[in-house]
Amino acid sequence: MKRIIFILLLVQFVSVFRSQTTNTRNWRKTEKDSMANAFLLYEEKNFKMALPYFENIHKGHPKEEFVKYMFGKTALYRSDKYEDALKMLQEVYAKNPKVDVIEYDLARALHYNYKFDEALEMVDRFLANKRTKPEEKPAAEFLKKYILNAKYYGSIPTPAKITNIGTPINSSDEEYVPTISADESVMIYTYTGPKSKGGKLNETIMMPDSINGIYLEDVYMSIKANDQWQTPMALDNINTKSHDAAISLSQDGQTLFIYKDDAEGHGDIYQSNLVGETFSFATKLKGEINTISQEGHCSLSPDGKTLYFTSDRPGGFGGRDIYRAKLMSDSTWGNVVNLGDSINTKYDEDSPYIHPDGSSLFYSSNGPKSSGGYDIFRAYMEPTDSSFKKTENLGFPINTPDDDIYFVLAANGTRGYYSSGKAGGQGLKDIYLVETGFEAKTPVLLFVKGKVTFDGAPVESTIKVEVTSKNNAVFSTIKTIPASGNYLVSLPPGQAYKITYNYKDEKPKTFEFDATQITAFTEKIVDIKFATPIDTIPVAATVPGKPLPNEFDKEAITLLQKKISKYSSAYGKISAEGLEFKVQVAAFKNPKNYKFKHLKGLGKIDKLLLGDGITRITINGTFKTLESAWIHNKKVIKAGQDDAFVTVLYQGKRIYLEELTKMGIYK
Repeated sequence: MKRIIFILLLVQFVSVFRSQTTNTRNWRKTEKDSMANAFLLYEEKNFKMALPYFENIHKGHPKEEFVKYMFGKTALYRSDKYEDALKMLQEVYAKNPKVDVIEYDLARALHYNYKFDEALEMVDRFLANKRTKPEEKPAAEFLKKYILNAKYYGSIPTPAKITNIGTPINSSDEEYVPTISADESVMIYTYTGPKSKGGKLNETIMMPDSINGIYLEDVYMSIKANDQWQTPMALDNINTKSHDAAISLSQDGQTLFIYKDDAEGHGDIYQSNLVGETFSFATKLKGEINTISQEGHCSLSPDGKTLYFTSDRPGGFGGRDIYRAKLMSDSTWGNVVNLGDSINTKYDEDSPYIHPDGSSLFYSSNGPKSSGGYDIFRAYMEPTDSSFKKTENLGFPINTPDDDIYFVLAANGTRGYYSSGKAGGQGLKDIYLVETGFEAKTPVLLFVKGKVTFDGAPVESTIKVEVTSKNNAVFSTIKTIPASGNYLVSLPPGQAYKITYNYKDEKPKTFEFDATQITAFTEKIVDIKFATPIDTIPVAATVPGKPLPNEFDKEAITLLQKKISKYSSAYGKISAEGLEFKVQVAAFKNPKNYKFKHLKGLGKIDKLLLGDGITRITINGTFKTLESAWIHNKKVIKAGQDDAFVTVLYQGKRIYLEELTKMGIYK
């Protein structure tokens, strides 16, 4: 059956070579089967999947012009193969310039390889060619617009710098659609490759296919530490055995939007929330955003009340358009509005990203102002009616003759990220850092970030932001990340704000910020420290006839450690005659052979005998101040001895910390 299909398709395709044919009589059966597979994929417009077949056949039969031609045509759909595409097509054209549409194909290849003058010459030849069909001319005329735009932007490059972010995020597989928190501390992105949970799928027959299939998409996350991206981890609660693609992350890093195909074959937007240290199972957005059309990308405004998204639903300007929806009082999304013809065209607009300043919208368009495929554009919100009327192309080198899409920008406006399959990467698609060079147009906003703790430990705090210049209207309500206590909030300029931090029954802490006069990106770091007052921390438990405190009670030791920390902050540098401190790591009612290999390097192990029948073990001798003892105590805890605490001795007797206050030593 494959052989019959192959012969029929070969007869159909060789007509483009007029009199030339391909002699397959002496080919191996596997080569003929590969050619048949390649043609089938080509007919289904699966050009990227057809490319490896044509490339391999060309290696075995480099003199076959038709195979070379098909290799060149399909190589136009892989950005890392553009040089091959140009070489193959030029060689074919040199021998047979009458091949149908080869001048158009060559113009595309020259355009992708930045040979704009030659590309213009070739597309003009195609348009002037008497053999060019009328229905083929619109695409060529549109390509000419792309080439002219690319030539113009290439002649006035911006200061932007593009760098592959490398390992551990990029690999020999595919990484794309980067999403970041506003402070760049978190990156979540889409991955396809051998690690994909769903393996390979043949999209033609929607069945697993380890040979001809493509890998399904998964969602991965990386955390930045010490200015370095850490080893990525798969988000197991989100990834399934079908396509799961990251599309957007809220600016505080706690709400993740992903794209999923449903059973009917159209795509919808789903939401996952950070719960503790993991993201929850994804649920479909409720309301008017998802339809029977495809909704493929979105971005959440800084206040969490507006979602910008893409859809190819009826009623737009053509292709895929950008819309916005409002969060309703019942937590559904409604009041959907098309952003209008200043943004949308009859072509495709995609990957909207609303910056933390709340007014700068970045998106991609493959319309007539692009330099080829998708280009990244920026538009500014009009303060009077929240519309976007003026757009600008970000220019070269951010935009190229190929697709440039999925751009996100950190709050400070100087660093962005996007994905590309350009030559020189680590895989077919990689994630790139964009140092924007936006100095003259850096976003203006007040960026407040920090950590909320209770007794030094990170906590989940509820943070309310109010606009005091608007009668205390609530701007947003957020929560800190429980595992780290971190928070961030982006505040548009022109207003005054009050931020209230709440934690359980503790007295709220309030700060006010005036952003009415700021004219540039302004960052404020505000760490909130809730703490138990010293007088309210219970004295460690005591039991008649047992040592003071109860060294055998884990809860009592934890309370004592808190008390020591508080006293160290208040009185840690005070010393006195006869006052000394020791770091206790163990206590035994009956003498034992004790070994503390994990504390090696932290000091000498000693016995402390106080005549009460208890053998206490201390480390690193005697300290003159509580602060120095507590610093060493924390090192011992970090080494694995989590029940270590500071023992207080005065005139050789063990006492409470409170007694030092009563004695007047601690004032």
